[in-house]
Amino acid sequence: MEDQRAIGARLSNWGRWGPDDERGTTNLVTPERLVAAASLIRTGKVFDLGIAFDETGPQPGGVRSNPTHLMAATGHGQDFPGGFRYADDYIAMPLQAATQWDGLAHVFYDDHLYNGFPSSDVTPKGALHNGIDKQAKGVAGRGVLLDIAALKGVPWLAAGQAVTPGDLDEAAERQGVSVGPGDIVVFRTGWRRMFVETGNAKAFQGAQPGLSLACCDWLHARDVAAVCSDNAAIEVCPAEDRTTMLPVHMVLIRDMGMTLGEIFDLEELAADCAADGVWEFFFCGPPLKVSRGVGSPINPLAIK
Repeated sequence: MEDQRAIGARLSNWGRWGPDDERGTTNLVTPERLVAAASLIRTGKVFDLGIAFDETGPQPGGVRSNPTHLMAATGHGQDFPGGFRYADDYIAMPLQAATQWDGLAHVFYDDHLYNGFPSSDVTPKGALHNGIDKQAKGVAGRGVLLDIAALKGVPWLAAGQAVTPGDLDEAAERQGVSVGPGDIVVFRTGWRRMFVETGNAKAFQGAQPGLSLACCDWLHARDVAAVCSDNAAIEVCPAEDRTTMLPVHMVLIRDMGMTLGEIFDLEELAADCAADGVWEFFFCGPPLKVSRGVGSPINPLAIK
């Protein structure tokens, strides 16, 4: 089996958009492709692909926990002229809590980030290059849902089940949809549904279905701009090669410069696509403009 470093070197996008590029494959969403994507809005149906930012999420604690929502003011005990009252609140959470983008400084190896920036650029004050704020004008464009769980005829894929390039091709053929340059590919494993029905956060974050390493070639060949899923890691866990950890992350983020979207809620969208046979839509998921951040919470929308 070809290892992650060899695949990464072969699929590398370093220098493709210049030596100073910090956006990676979202450069593939050109103005012309964005205008074309806007034409996919035909019925005005809007699908919220984000999960709730609250204590019911699947983050069990440790490095990442579910958001903590606190009230700074409730109006109680206030006495302002004319009866005015106000409420204020704030939230404490990891930037990669709930539905999220993995930015291009999130994962690296061999002392380098995407596009050759040194990994020492990730400092206690954040990422000096490839921060999530560099994606502030996007991510938006043509979204395509590939429903792998439906392809397999199951409510959700099994823990540790690898999604192959053949699975992606079969899903696209079954649905009568194609994937091309600048697209945001959203694939459904049913893993979010598994968590909703079982409430098992440990299982959700543990062994899980996701992309095989060979899917990196599939995404690169089609010039996909970003990839998203309803699982916690995009890729199959544990990795097919048990001697490495998160090799798909390393190739997609560090070598190809691809932003990854995790823990999406795809159930409502998948049901609607199955009902009307339309598997493409306008996708909009801008990150929070967190200076030097390595990830961001999002509430992405699919609009048909």
